[in-house]
Amino acid sequence: MPETGELETTAVARPSKKPLMIGLVLSLLGATAGFYTMWSGLIPLGGGHEPVAEAPVEGATDPGLPTVELVFVPVVPVVVSVGQGAARSHLRFAAELEVKAAHKSHVEKLMPRIVDVTNTYLRALKLADLEDAQALIRLRAQLLRRMQVVTGAGRINDLLIMEFVLN
Repeated sequence: MPETGELETTAVARPSKKPLMIGLVLSLLGATAGFYTMWSGLIPLGGGHEPVAEAPVEGATDPGLPTVELVFVPVVPVVVSVGQGAARSHLRFAAELEVKAAHKSHVEKLMPRIVDVTNTYLRALKLADLEDAQALIRLRAQLLRRMQVVTGAGRINDLLIMEFVLN
């Protein structure tokens, strides 16, 4: 028996770090090999097949898309003064309406009303309204809605702004 002042020393077994090091080296090798195969193109992205661009066949249409003939009807260019006093400037606005071919004559007959709505809306704007970054998007949406009300539902598909110059 050991004496009371002596402590018994027993060696504590530490686990080996060898499996940890082997796992780390193998994971680095695997990651490097995976990166190289993707980077070099040995395994193509997208499931292993390259998309093939097909040349459009003349006269063929996509069966999923409805075939609607669209025409563009020009709106008479409008010049309005914007602002007050010394800050007065002029806005030149020109646009075209995307219309189904069947409604072209109806929209052309209503062009004086469309120009009136355009002129009235643009005259009501302030200079600060036009200098905003989102002004053109808002202006396009507002004018398109007003023109659709004038011509009737389903006659005008879109409003294309061709000229928007603020002097």
